[in-house]
Amino acid sequence: MSKVMLITGAGRGIGATTARMAAQRGYAVCINYAGKRDSAEAVVADITKTGGRAFAFQADVSDAKAVKELFLACDKTLGRLDVLVNNAGIVAKKSRTEDISAERLARMFGVNVTGSFLCAGEAIRRMSPRHGGKGGAIVNVSSVASKLGAPGDGVDYAAAKAAINTFTYGLGKELAGEGIRVNAVCPALIETSIHDDTGIADRLNLLRPLVPMQRIGKPEEVAEAILFLASDAASYCVSAILEVSGGRC
Repeated sequence: MSKVMLITGAGRGIGATTARMAAQRGYAVCINYAGKRDSAEAVVADITKTGGRAFAFQADVSDAKAVKELFLACDKTLGRLDVLVNNAGIVAKKSRTEDISAERLARMFGVNVTGSFLCAGEAIRRMSPRHGGKGGAIVNVSSVASKLGAPGDGVDYAAAKAAINTFTYGLGKELAGEGIRVNAVCPALIETSIHDDTGIADRLNLLRPLVPMQRIGKPEEVAEAILFLASDAASYCVSAILEVSGGRC
């Protein structure tokens, strides 16, 4: 039987590309999305028309009840979970720290941090021998903003991704003896539509000169790193954070 992978925030960008690539490599894929059903269903269609197995499920990962329903749907539709990719994340309009509201902070950390914790918890209940599981892999998606701090742009986003790094370090060590490998990818400037959400016109090209390789990354390059960390080829990788940044760090 195919291994089962659940990818949060897989309706677009890095998540969607990872889903398509995972299906090509034999995974059955649960595609989580928050609001854009059409784009998520398009990813499913791309996978199924080439003989793969996939389905889409709407859930806000910051909502514990919705997360439980997401994982139960994956169990029922695809079977035992082997890999979780904590990819769901949001950015916000460019802002200085004194202008960041409590509501914005709650949403930023709710999706980017709380969501990753909740999804990891559900994955552990399925993967850990403590709960009758047989191991697996969790791959978190961080950002080089976690190291750069994003001053004057979005310190809240950077702080949330720094929390994901620490989460990866700690959870990886917590679960290493249970056959669950936890690692992360740390992308820099990647060509996806999430940059539109910052409200900065042509943001990628404005920041391109800061990348030592002098080009913007492709979502396929991040997807390759995610699938490597999910695979047996990374069998001795625990709490690793793999930068996919063109040298931007």
